[in-house]
Amino acid sequence: MWHFFNPVQIDAGEGAFERLPERLGNRRAILIAFPQARELGQCERLQALLGEQLVAIETDIQPNPDVSWLAPLYERLWRDHPEVECIIALGGGSVIDCAKAMLTSTSSGTFAELLDCLSGNTSLSQPPGRVRSLIAVPTTAGTGSEVTPWATIWDKGQGRKYSLHLPWTWPQAAIIDPALMCSLPAGATLASGLDALSHALESLWNVNRNPVSASLAVSAARQIISSLPLLMQDLSSLELRTQLAVAAAMAGLAFSNTKTALAHSLSYDLTLEQGLPHGIACSFSLPHVMQMALGQDEQLDQFLLSIFDARNGPQAVSALSGFLQGLGVSTDPASYGVSPEQWQQRIVQAMQGPRGRNFIGAHALDAVQV
Repeated sequence: MWHFFNPVQIDAGEGAFERLPERLGNRRAILIAFPQARELGQCERLQALLGEQLVAIETDIQPNPDVSWLAPLYERLWRDHPEVECIIALGGGSVIDCAKAMLTSTSSGTFAELLDCLSGNTSLSQPPGRVRSLIAVPTTAGTGSEVTPWATIWDKGQGRKYSLHLPWTWPQAAIIDPALMCSLPAGATLASGLDALSHALESLWNVNRNPVSASLAVSAARQIISSLPLLMQDLSSLELRTQLAVAAAMAGLAFSNTKTALAHSLSYDLTLEQGLPHGIACSFSLPHVMQMALGQDEQLDQFLLSIFDARNGPQAVSALSGFLQGLGVSTDPASYGVSPEQWQQRIVQAMQGPRGRNFIGAHALDAVQV
C-alpha cells in the first residue's frame, strides 16, 4: 500500500504572477521578499496588483533564516499587523522558509515559544493562536519549499538547526512564474538547480518512495540534467527557465511525500560550519550516496540507470560525477575541508539522523565505502 498527498494549489507558467489577486481573494497580506525585489520593481508590481490589501512589505531577509533576526521580525509582524490573514513569500527557499516561520501566532506573542516547540520541549499538534495562510511565489527553481510544509531554521549562535513542520505550514498556493527567475544570477541559478536535482534523487533512494513520487522524481531529474547546463550558458533564456522551473516543482512534489535522505543530512553541518550554499552542500555528495544506493533495490537501480542513460551502476555514478564537475562542482569532500576519515565519520553520523534513516541503504551501514 502507498499514499500520496499534496494540498498545494499550483499556478505555473509565464504570466502566472497575474493570478495572485485571484488566489488572495479579499484577504489582507504581508509581503516577505528577497532584498533585491524592490530595485527589480517586483514589490511595486505586486503593490499595484493588490492595492490596499497589501499592508506591509519586508525585504530584509537573509540567507539561511536565523533565530537572531527571525525572532524580532516575527514579534513585530504579529504585534503590528495582527489582523492580516495571509503571507505572500516572494523569493527563494530562505524567503519561503522565513514566511513559514511567520504563520503561527503563539499565546505569548514570542518567537521563543514557537522555538520551544521545535526543540521538542512542548508539543504543537494544534496552533496555540491564529494561523495565517501562505502563498509562495518562488523566484528560484530548486527549493521545493513552495510545495512542502517544511522550513529550515538556523541558530548559528548555538550551532543548531531546527526543522519546522506543522500541519498548517503547507502553502495554500504556489505561483510559479519563470519570468520572475530570469534575473537570478549564475551562482544562485546553479545552487538552486542542484538543490532540485538532490530532491529528485533523494526521493528515489528513499524508504518512503511511492509510484507517484518516483514518476515525478525520474522526470524531474532527467529534465534538470538536460536543461541546467544549457541554462548556465544562457541565463536569459525564458524557455530554459521554464523547463527548470517545471522540473524543480516536480522534484518538490516528489520529496513533499518522501522527505529527503542522506545527502541532505550530510549537508547541514557544512552549511552551518562553512556557510556553503545549501544546493552545493547537498549535491556534491550525490555520486557517493548513489554508489551506496545502487544494488539495494532492483527498481531503484532501473530508475537511476534510466535517468543517466547508463547500462550499469558505475556508468551512472560516472555520469552524475561528470555532470557535477562539468558545472564546476567538485565531488571530493576534501574540496570542502573534510578529510577521508572525517567524511566516513560524517556518513555514520548522518545515517543516524532522521533524514539519514530515510535512505534506502541505511541498513547497509557496515558496507559503506568512501
